[in-house]
Amino acid sequence: MSKLIVAKFGGSSVADFDAMSRCADIILAEPNIRLIVVSASAGVTNLLVAITKHCDISERYVCYQGIEAITLSVINQLQQPECVAAEIKHLLLALKHLIENGGVVYGAAQKDEIQSFGERLSSVLFAQVLRERGVAGLCFDIRQIMRTDSRFGKAEPQVANISALCGQHLQPLLHDNIVVTQGFIGADELGQTTTLGRGGSDYSAALLGEALSASTVQIWTDVVGIFTTDPRLTEQARCIKEISFDEAAEMATFGAKVLHPATLIPAMRRNIAVFVGSSREPHAGGTWIAKEVKDRPPYRAIALRKSQTLITVKSPAMLHAAGFLTRVFDTLSRHQISVDLVTTSEISVALTLDENGMSTAFSASVEPALTELKTFCDVSVEQGLSLIAVIGNHLHGSKGIPGDLFNTLERVNMRLICHGASKHNLCFLVQDADAANVVKQLHQRLFTAG
Repeated sequence: MSKLIVAKFGGSSVADFDAMSRCADIILAEPNIRLIVVSASAGVTNLLVAITKHCDISERYVCYQGIEAITLSVINQLQQPECVAAEIKHLLLALKHLIENGGVVYGAAQKDEIQSFGERLSSVLFAQVLRERGVAGLCFDIRQIMRTDSRFGKAEPQVANISALCGQHLQPLLHDNIVVTQGFIGADELGQTTTLGRGGSDYSAALLGEALSASTVQIWTDVVGIFTTDPRLTEQARCIKEISFDEAAEMATFGAKVLHPATLIPAMRRNIAVFVGSSREPHAGGTWIAKEVKDRPPYRAIALRKSQTLITVKSPAMLHAAGFLTRVFDTLSRHQISVDLVTTSEISVALTLDENGMSTAFSASVEPALTELKTFCDVSVEQGLSLIAVIGNHLHGSKGIPGDLFNTLERVNMRLICHGASKHNLCFLVQDADAANVVKQLHQRLFTAG
């Protein structure tokens, strides 16, 4: 099956019966789509997360009723609802049981179990939608093969195990069926349900594409491909027809919402092309992501990531001293804090943290590390910042590029600039309040001027 296509449909694409029907049209039009990965229907994951946060059972039950309503609205429009009614009822009862018997506070494993129900429900429903369109649709529990470690909430996939289990349990089914399975979720070696983190369905699809040696992984969402910047920031943003793995990885890392940052890693390992398109407008084109592209312009896109924190550590002891940087980063590592950008001078280090990437409250995660850093250096913290990344090619070696950017932004107060570490990005920090206007100005100068 050298032409095998793995198609992933996001939450908006399986939001309701009509949305699922549009996705069925896409599948019927492409016979090489054999494996389908679905997210939870739009809104369901948020309700499941809310259940895990509420202590009061009545509040949890209100969220449950919202999930039940979204699910039943699809069942009520099926031609043969009785084919899935028992399975859906079983899943809803299991979720209700967790709500009623979860105690005051849920543990990490319980949270992942609860959050798995969105994909488990949508996959059963979507498989039935396909069957009613004449497709041999089979719903498959991904937890049989998506093996992960036990880091609940952000589990790490075990690629070798996934590949072996995929060949054993999933691949034989693809010859005679179109298989529908769940994104975002997996299981550890004990069979406990795990999740890959929000947005992890894209990652799931890419991992399965890698394990099956797929030719293409399709990501169907609610936007027509990847844009030169967030279209909400400027009407002049336009769809990128083709982009390299390296550029797309930079965009995902620095804030582009269309792709989960880890999605491209499996695709790059196997050189699998990735297509991003809109399930609402499948004929409107989209973005192809590949190792080799025809055009590699200096400027490809501008990404924005808000809620950044700048930490500056300073110590005269750093002057001509070995080991200071090691001590700083060892402290951060032991507190499991991931650093994005770093700049250094003779006696200080400035680094950025992404508050959105913290699995718990920002202060609870970072304060212990800051306390330890303060025992051997001065520490200052600035919040309310945004990271803007200009993505492109050869940005570290092309003449005039920094001048183009900084002449455009001569009146903007930049708190940190990072240039030269990568040929694919130039990054800087600005105040959150200025960020949208800065992106708009830059986009006008780099993509539409002249």
